This record gives sequence, C-alpha cells and structure tokens, in this order.
Amino acid sequence: MTTFAERETTTDVRALLDRRVPGRPLEAPFYLSQEVHDLDVAAVFGRQWLYVTTEAEVKHPGDYVTVEVGPWSVIVVRDDDGQVRALHNVCRHRGSRVLHEERGSVGTMVCGYHQWTYATDGTLLHAGEQAPGFDPSCFGLKQVAVRVVEGLVLVCLAPDPPDDVDDVIGRIAPYLAPHQLCRTKVAAREDLVEHGNWKLVMENNRECYHCEAGHPELTCTFFPTYGYSIDELPDRLLPVHARYLRAERELERACDERGMPYAAIEEISGRTTAFRVQREALDGAGESYTTDGARASTKLLGDLDVFKLGRLSLHLQPNAWFHFLADHAVLFQVLPLAPDRTLVRTTWLVHEDAVEGVDYDLDRLTEVWHHTNAQDGTLVARAQAGVASPAYEPGPYAPNEYQVDGFVTWYVERLREHLA
Repeated sequence: MTTFAERETTTDVRALLDRRVPGRPLEAPFYLSQEVHDLDVAAVFGRQWLYVTTEAEVKHPGDYVTVEVGPWSVIVVRDDDGQVRALHNVCRHRGSRVLHEERGSVGTMVCGYHQWTYATDGTLLHAGEQAPGFDPSCFGLKQVAVRVVEGLVLVCLAPDPPDDVDDVIGRIAPYLAPHQLCRTKVAAREDLVEHGNWKLVMENNRECYHCEAGHPELTCTFFPTYGYSIDELPDRLLPVHARYLRAERELERACDERGMPYAAIEEISGRTTAFRVQREALDGAGESYTTDGARASTKLLGDLDVFKLGRLSLHLQPNAWFHFLADHAVLFQVLPLAPDRTLVRTTWLVHEDAVEGVDYDLDRLTEVWHHTNAQDGTLVARAQAGVASPAYEPGPYAPNEYQVDGFVTWYVERLREHLA
C-alpha cells in the first residue's frame, strides 16, 4: 500500500506542466483536480518550509499550537528548556492524536486513548505496563524540522528539508530584527475559508493590479502603483507615483539614520526556498495600515523610536506573507483544505505591553485587513468559478503581475522536482 506522499500521478499532470506557457496562468485542472490537490499537498506542503505560527503564541514553556497541513497534524510547543519544537501529533502507541485543541498550555502531553505521556520535548515518560525489553527512548513523538527566524516559526515535514533555508533566514533576519516579534502578543486572529484553490489565493496576493478598484480601505495607505515600472504607469496614477517617490525618499533617509535595511531582495523562483523582502513607504500619514495611515497602537514595537517607518513586507513561498509596521504586525498563513477551499489565517501582533482600549482600539487595528480579506475572498471565489468553466483559457499576465508569474514558475519547478 502506498503512502499519501507516494501516490502515483498520471502522465496528464506531466503533460500539463510541459505545455505551461511562461507569462500565462495555469490550466484549469491545476485549480480543480483532486489529484493535483493531493500532489500539491505532497510535493509542496509536504516538502517545503512553511510558516505556521509565531513565538508570541508559544511564549512560555508548555505553550503550544496545533496546525493541520493536509493529512499531517503538527504540535508546535515550547519545551521546558525554552526551545521551540515541532512534533508530529501522533501517539507512538496506536496512532491517536495526542492534543486536540488549536492552542493551549500543558505540563506534559497525555494521549487520552491509553494515557501514554510525553514531555514537552516529545520524550516518552510513561507507557503503562509493557513487555520486558520495552525501551521508552525509542517511542518519543516524532520530531518535525523547525526553524525560528526573529519570532516567526517555520516547519518542514520532509525528512530531508531544503537546506537553503538558513541562507534565507540569514538574509531576512536583519530586516525583521528591529520589530522584535519575541516581545509581542496576539491582539486578534481571524480565520477565513476562501472558496478557491490555494494557488488562486496566493496568486491574488502577489499583485495589486486589482487593488485600485477592489480594495478601497487598503489603498488609503497601500500605493496602487505596486508592481508597475515607471514606463508602464497609466496617466491616472502619475500623481500617486510622485507622492510615492516623495514618501520613499523620506523613508530611506529614516532607515539610513537607523541602520535599517530596506532594499528589495526578490528571489521568487529559481530556488527552492523562495522569498521576497522589502521595506516600502505607506501613503497618508505613512505610519500604519489604517484608513488614514496614522498609528493604530501607541506602543512602538521593539526598540523603534519613530512611527513613520512604512511597511516591511515579506513573502515566503508557498504559504505566507507578512507586513511589519512600527506599531504592529500582520501575518497571513495559507493552508489548502480541498481543491476549491483554502484556509487564510490572519494574526495581528502588538507590543506585549500594549493594552486594548488604552493603547489600541481593536476595530481600528483590524479594519483595513478585515475588509481586504473579505474582498479578496470574493475575488478568489469568482476566479475559482471562472476557471471551472469550459470556456476558461489562460490569458497573458500584465507586466505588473510579474510576481504572479514568478509564483507559478516556482510552483511548476517544485512539481517537476517532485515528479522527477
């Protein structure tokens, strides 16, 4: 009997990959087929580094979260020595789930089926009556590869994780460090099930071609010129671009004074652990993601000394994007549920000492992305309905959709690698 990850795929998928036209979206089966969905879970989510949570959510020994990735359930827990660990949520006795809640805190982890008991590092502590010669050290919870980068927790389910992650961590860490996510707390969390394939969710996020008409709250501060080169800008956006250039010059001066990196690093295809990071200016007051651009929290993150530091945006393929402001951070996680359903989890972090109702108003903090997520959910559902039509045919990407093309190219690379 083959395992989930070993299921054979038909030559049709290989043929679809072979005829993918660069600069155009994928063909319909990539968004509709259960077979392709299973392949995605095995080849992408089962092989790549995934963002799953933050240190702020496992701040103290015994704190844990559980994450469902396809057929896998993973426990992320801070052990008694303060180390963040990732463990398969599968009892080593007869396979029962050990922890059943999404998050909590434990002293030990006890399987409710036969009371096998594990330490927070996964070590088996108690297994009841066993036959002579039983060695508890052979039956600890299975470990999952984990990396922590400036407060973000990444895991990889593969037995041989991509080793370029350390290079990526080394390059993005200086951008993240000033925000000190280890000194934050969760202000809000929102789960949205979008009625579309996970790739449509990621593709939608990788362009702002739709932002001007689709996201009125977001474009109060997010310049809708994102992705355009100067020679591609429509005339109506030229005044916005001029405002963007002024804001960028001001931001760069502020970053240079503080020794904070801001230049774009963009490696979204052609490598296994693909990413993009850049600090860019915001419109309006330029401080935060609010409808006027002014701060949403009066508590600065980390040791930052000014609010007007734009947005530090990070994109990690295949499943996450982030915006780090001076006063809070917004983190997005994507997990596939079915060919036409995707979980999008949004988490807002504020300084660990910030008090709701005193230092920040929760509605103001979450307003922009609450609306934007709902709008994106509608757009993704419409795209899913469209690609299901026999009339669907992949059309050309616009020049400012180059990051979408990069994501799709990276995805094709991963499937080819897996099928090889």
